[in-house]
Amino acid sequence: MFGGKDHTVTAIRRLDKSIDYYHLPREKKPLFQKLKKIPFVRGVVAIVEAAANGSKHINFASDRYDVVPGQEVEKVEEVSKIQMVLGVAAIGILSFLFGKFIFTLLPVFLADFFDFLVPSKTGQIVLESSFKLLLLLSYIFFVSLTPLIKRVFQYHGAEHKVINAFEQNLPLTVQNVQIQSRLHYRCGSSFILFTVIVGMFIYFLVPTDPLWLRVVNRILLIPVVLGISFEVLQTTNALRNVPVLRYLGYPGLWLQLLTTKEPQDEQVEVAIASFTKLREIEKTHVVSN
Repeated sequence: MFGGKDHTVTAIRRLDKSIDYYHLPREKKPLFQKLKKIPFVRGVVAIVEAAANGSKHINFASDRYDVVPGQEVEKVEEVSKIQMVLGVAAIGILSFLFGKFIFTLLPVFLADFFDFLVPSKTGQIVLESSFKLLLLLSYIFFVSLTPLIKRVFQYHGAEHKVINAFEQNLPLTVQNVQIQSRLHYRCGSSFILFTVIVGMFIYFLVPTDPLWLRVVNRILLIPVVLGISFEVLQTTNALRNVPVLRYLGYPGLWLQLLTTKEPQDEQVEVAIASFTKLREIEKTHVVSN
């Protein structure tokens, strides 16, 4: 999947080896457009939009990747009542928030359990952040061992390779793309890691006792952590060609060693097709306007 200024496009490989596309125009909601211009707020808006749009693309891919073209069946009866009420986009956002709450609050309780060994505020925050990082890395590592997620991570690597080739003004051929790095500074994986690092420093500014107050401020600070982490991600990308300062983005790149895998040629072909389709749609949109 690739996203442009006005559209997002997903390409999938069907059972007959053909490539199918899903195109979704970006909704230009006036309120969101205004919020996107505000530093620290724009990151939260971007995440909400990504969760909403991403769930639609995933839904398209999951409904078709293992179905013979022409035999698609509308799954109206299989749609849960919750999904009918809330919609795919809302479920994507709720799923993200649920996961964020788990990864934010579980380390709090684990750190508090060891309060008798590490009673200081500094120690508790460092311990909490360490548990959060360990939980994150363990989760990514173990899910990456499953064949399905491994394949997803291969496509993730293919996306990065295509972008790296495009940014070097190379023709988008399988050969040119495959020699590129599967890592990229603007990746959302880097963003996830930055939330752990940024969160640790923010937590030093609020109390850790009593436990109920610690839980409450962790929940309330989620948008703050997300907003600042987004700005950090943008900054590291802007500085990636500056000597010494480019190393600020390295922790995020290291995490991508887990969240991306080397893709096969046929996966690179799909990624190239998706990116090419996006550029065609974006170009047509500009001309028509």
